[in-house]
Amino acid sequence: MNQLDSLKQFTTVVADTGDFKQLDAFKPQDATTNPSLILKAVQKPDYQPLLKETVAKFRGRPVDEIIDRLLVRFGCEILDIIPGRVSTEVDARLSFDANASFTRGERIIELYQAQGIHIDRVLIKVASTWEGIQAAARLEQRGIHTNLTLLFSFCQAVACGQARVQLISPFVGRIYDWYKKAAGAAWLEADNAGANDPGVKSVHQIYNHYKKFGIATEVMGASFRNVGQITALAGCDLLTISPDLLALLAATEAPLPRALDAKAAQAMDLPAVNFDETQFRFALNEDAMATEKLAEGIRAFCADAIKLEQLLLAA
Repeated sequence: MNQLDSLKQFTTVVADTGDFKQLDAFKPQDATTNPSLILKAVQKPDYQPLLKETVAKFRGRPVDEIIDRLLVRFGCEILDIIPGRVSTEVDARLSFDANASFTRGERIIELYQAQGIHIDRVLIKVASTWEGIQAAARLEQRGIHTNLTLLFSFCQAVACGQARVQLISPFVGRIYDWYKKAAGAAWLEADNAGANDPGVKSVHQIYNHYKKFGIATEVMGASFRNVGQITALAGCDLLTISPDLLALLAATEAPLPRALDAKAAQAMDLPAVNFDETQFRFALNEDAMATEKLAEGIRAFCADAIKLEQLLLAA
């Protein structure tokens, strides 16, 4: 049995791509998208007709609405291929506006419903800022499920659990990137691999906390740099993996043991933790890695959203 099939035995495998033509090969349960992935996809010749068709059909409407309709069009195509859920992201420029994020999330769901897609097949992705988490809490109260993205710290995960969001996406690879860059010449890859990888350790802490305290929020490791990070998180609720790494897993026959276990977590002696807004902001500020990577991630998604708008206006 290859490692991809082994992984599927105890973890839901999610494809991290906007390129829905790649999905059939790996048979993932769910799929995630973001502005960067959609931007990458629409620049491929295969997807030019889809972009132009969406623009032509809704020309004259506000650009933000056309963007959402394009995202939903991609999501619908993905849902035709996969059996599970697709994650669609709220404009990152709204990351510090809870009301606007909530309203945009509602609109995205309404656009999916107009295409006959059931509400339970879509996760609205929102950045894990304090405002994003509050928007997600309101969406969840309306029965709209959410995926809290750009998550780098334990305090973000705790606040998401308190808000009863459906799912969180801790960014394993970007955490690893920060610590590797900070260490510079002192970084030893062998000492920071597998279970010792800082991104992997972050997900272990979050997963164990959730399972210990009966928090229903799903943990989906994301943003992987290598197969070792994935195999060190086998047993996590979900893992969202790029097509390149999915291919490597599918090509490898080595055994893949479970690394995370809910029953083991329940037996751990862990302290109960809660954060109000003030405590959350202070804890996030104290975590230089999380503060920097959250800001950097929002900036990058904003930049790609602007590029996507420019493509639409030029189409």
